[in-house]
Amino acid sequence: MELTGAQALIKSLEAQGVEVIFGIPGGAILPVYDPLIDSPLRHILVRHEQGAGHMAEGYAHVSGRPGVAMVTSGPAATNIVTALADAYMDSIPMVCITGQVALGSIGTDAFQEADTTGITMSVTKHNWLVTSAQDIPRIIKEAFHVATTGRPGPVLVDIPKDVSNQLMQWYWPDEVDMPGYKPTVKGHPKMIKQAAKLILEAKKPVIYAGGGIIRAGASDQLKTLAELISSPVATTLMGRGCFPDEHELAMGMPGMHGTYTAVTAIQKADLLIALGVRFDDRVTGKISSFAPNAKVIHVDIDPAELGKVRHPEVPIVGDVGYVLTELIKEIKNLEKKQDQSDKSAWLKQIKDWQIRFPLTYDKEQTKVIKPQFVVETLSANTPEDTIVVSGVGQHQMFATQYWKFNRPNQWVNSGGLGTMGFAIPAAIGAKVANPSAMVWAIDGDGCFQMTAQELVTASSEKIPIKVAILNNAYLGMVRQWQEMFYEERYSEVYLSPDLPDYVKWAEAMGCVGFRVESPDEVAIVIEKANAINDRPVVIDFRTDSSEKVYPMVPSGASNDDIVVDPSQGQGGM
Repeated sequence: MELTGAQALIKSLEAQGVEVIFGIPGGAILPVYDPLIDSPLRHILVRHEQGAGHMAEGYAHVSGRPGVAMVTSGPAATNIVTALADAYMDSIPMVCITGQVALGSIGTDAFQEADTTGITMSVTKHNWLVTSAQDIPRIIKEAFHVATTGRPGPVLVDIPKDVSNQLMQWYWPDEVDMPGYKPTVKGHPKMIKQAAKLILEAKKPVIYAGGGIIRAGASDQLKTLAELISSPVATTLMGRGCFPDEHELAMGMPGMHGTYTAVTAIQKADLLIALGVRFDDRVTGKISSFAPNAKVIHVDIDPAELGKVRHPEVPIVGDVGYVLTELIKEIKNLEKKQDQSDKSAWLKQIKDWQIRFPLTYDKEQTKVIKPQFVVETLSANTPEDTIVVSGVGQHQMFATQYWKFNRPNQWVNSGGLGTMGFAIPAAIGAKVANPSAMVWAIDGDGCFQMTAQELVTASSEKIPIKVAILNNAYLGMVRQWQEMFYEERYSEVYLSPDLPDYVKWAEAMGCVGFRVESPDEVAIVIEKANAINDRPVVIDFRTDSSEKVYPMVPSGASNDDIVVDPSQGQGGM
């Protein structure tokens, strides 16, 4: 069967099982948009290419399948770079298809030309410049294989316009043949045995669990391991939900704005079982003083992560789900020969820290709306399977601190890159991936203004997400740093609470808009929003601009210098 390259591309996406594409057409990708008319693929027309990328990310976060974005050449390709970098940092599977100028025009500074493969080389797992239409089915199959195997991540396929118009003989490859790409899935048995031995000997173990657990679908194995060895569990920002917050061994999030218990337990641990994490600087603080007395078992599918930041006594390269399954077996075998160390004193200490230093804020203040109160009220008045998407900043930290996450793929955020403007488009992608679930985006006023136009996409495509703007009239996290570390010299952080008018803006984009100015109204308006399911809803919560995120480890400081809420004393260990 003879097809054009464009037809072959669409047919390849169908063969790959793709259901939805987020994108916007333009000159170089125009040939591909024509056969899309005759395809069962759903296309969601975005208002900005960055939005297409974040929607694809949100879709992937929730579904576990790669999100697909398609844009044209030049500025369209450069606009989606931020989303590619975001997905790369957070190991999110994503396939981006870009149009390119004709092969003969590449390198001539043609209209809307950009070196897309060169620009995106550092923020994709791999990218391809297609030079023959006959290669399209093979490359598309390779692209999805690379995006979803090993450490997941984004890939990009750049297709020149004349290649899209070339004729080719249709085929669909039976398998992928990439000799240089062979991710290690099975952990080394010798290393697994060593890890099991260390675990049985440890008196103060901590499981440090990250997004790799969620990407590997290994939450059940994590829970089994934690209960088997009676180890407390800290879940990173990207790992929230991989271990249930309601579990007695859960300590919450570690790091700069983690719980006092999670941060302190890691500092005092004698064994750190690091699973699907990368020892991010926001978790470690000053690396030379991070978990100083702990031996480290580090399991990750990406060998580049092992020893990159912290030397592990037992490095294990492999899929964390597979490794945990084998590790549990080995621990059970070893237990027949030797007993585990007594951890009762350690668990008692953990419980004491949790009682003495819980997450807290001033709940007696009833004249202004505390952002933590909004998150708590949302959590209490939404279904248990609600998907929560956040932007980046104070509201992100309040969301992960005060929402209780008990299942994976329920929390969607930008962790590594910290992309303001992530929430709205990612929430749209999340809702497309799971239409039956309630999806709440918790956003800040600064973040909202960056990508709010995608609510037009949500309205026109009948994607009824719900948005809570924690409107404190500031770039809140920056203001907090300026207050604490720059002698209250507030340089360029003030945003008017009334400009723009968020209710009118929401209504102009086809949404229902509400404004909440009193704590008494918070639950009432949330219930109204929950009852609206035929269009997006935006709530402008006027929150306390002076509120800060605690606990906090100052940038560059040791985790031993953790600062707790002023009501709890000076902090530190």
